[in-house]
Amino acid sequence: MKQSYPIDKITQPVSKFINQEHTGGIVLFISVIVAIVWVNSPFQLSYHQLWELKLSLGFDKYVLNHPLHLWINDGLMALFFFVIGLELKREFMAGELSSVKKASLPMFAALGGMLVPAFIFFLFNTGKPSAHGWGIPMATDIAFALALLSMAGKHIPSSVKVFLSALAVADDLGAVLVIALFYSSHIALVPLTFGVWLLVLLLIGNKMGIRSTAFYLIIGFAVWIAFLLSGVHATIAGVLVAFTIPARTRISEISYTQSVKQYLTDFENEQPNNSTLITPEQYHIIDKIKKLSLDAETPLQKIEHILHPWVAFVIMPLFAFANAGIIVGHDFFSSLANPVSMGVAIGLLAGKFTGVLLFTWLMVKFGAQLPAGSSWKQMTGVALLAGVGFTMSLFISALAFDHAEMIDQAKYGILLASLLAGISGVAVLSKKPKA
Repeated sequence: MKQSYPIDKITQPVSKFINQEHTGGIVLFISVIVAIVWVNSPFQLSYHQLWELKLSLGFDKYVLNHPLHLWINDGLMALFFFVIGLELKREFMAGELSSVKKASLPMFAALGGMLVPAFIFFLFNTGKPSAHGWGIPMATDIAFALALLSMAGKHIPSSVKVFLSALAVADDLGAVLVIALFYSSHIALVPLTFGVWLLVLLLIGNKMGIRSTAFYLIIGFAVWIAFLLSGVHATIAGVLVAFTIPARTRISEISYTQSVKQYLTDFENEQPNNSTLITPEQYHIIDKIKKLSLDAETPLQKIEHILHPWVAFVIMPLFAFANAGIIVGHDFFSSLANPVSMGVAIGLLAGKFTGVLLFTWLMVKFGAQLPAGSSWKQMTGVALLAGVGFTMSLFISALAFDHAEMIDQAKYGILLASLLAGISGVAVLSKKPKA
């Protein structure tokens, strides 16, 4: 038997860890813990100083000079939203949102999970300056939610995971619309118009059959700059650019399969040269298979596959690390006694649960079917997990409020609600149904 090289013993477990669906949530959780421990340590000041470091990008008179914290929230998170846009487009084309029948249940469940929490927050904050934060408890953190679902046990049907994924994707779409419509600042028409024309250029490139990743990413970066300068939140640029990425192959599956089979036959028929090297003819065949494989994949799926690990293991943990630093002292619970914290916490915990479960029940009453093999108990657990709103809720709180005190109050509510929703959701889902 061929001996494994020592490097394989290191890379294989790492590769296996990265490819497991729940590991992004684990890394995200570790980032949150490190941030909280750091900000509650004697080195608290260094945590805040780190994110206030200025970073400049530009040339001549055109320079963007912002704190590191802003580059993460407005820059790296645009990539996060870009991947969300790719995921949305894929789901609308061939996934769980690709037909009215498939999309109706998770879409309406997500709608309930947005409306009820927003209403609860508004009840606590109506007539107050903090009322603008109604969008904070509307979002579900897909990475945390799916990680917690996988921890609940293997007895849960795959259809439940698909339902939660579709719900979270629909939830992301709602969050994107809320950010675009309600959390963008004063609009500057000149850079916005320039950004729109660049988007048109990307659409034209798509129609012309341009499949170069560099074409879309370079012009997409210019779109991000234009939106950043326009006042429309730059993360929206990420979603819009994603929808211009081609999602078609150059050749059909049948043509690809037939051609690969022929190339493999040609490869086998080549006379070996009794060496560790392959023959020149074999090398050319391999090169043809590579080019054929590029034609058989879509740019959308290729880019999503490349960026997903960066988003899951770098961008989201870095965002959580930069934004989750809240002081958890002996007076933590007394710090929750304010309209913002209460609105966020109850909105996420009770509002998400009520909205998702109620709208799911209503859809079933009108003829929709629960996910195959699932039960109402499992739907209850999913509705609880929907209250884990960490990453997106933190993001929206930074857009909703200018005052640091209100942002901290929102963070208190997000932390408490996400913790309780995660624990209760896993507890419900972990119980195996009676045989």
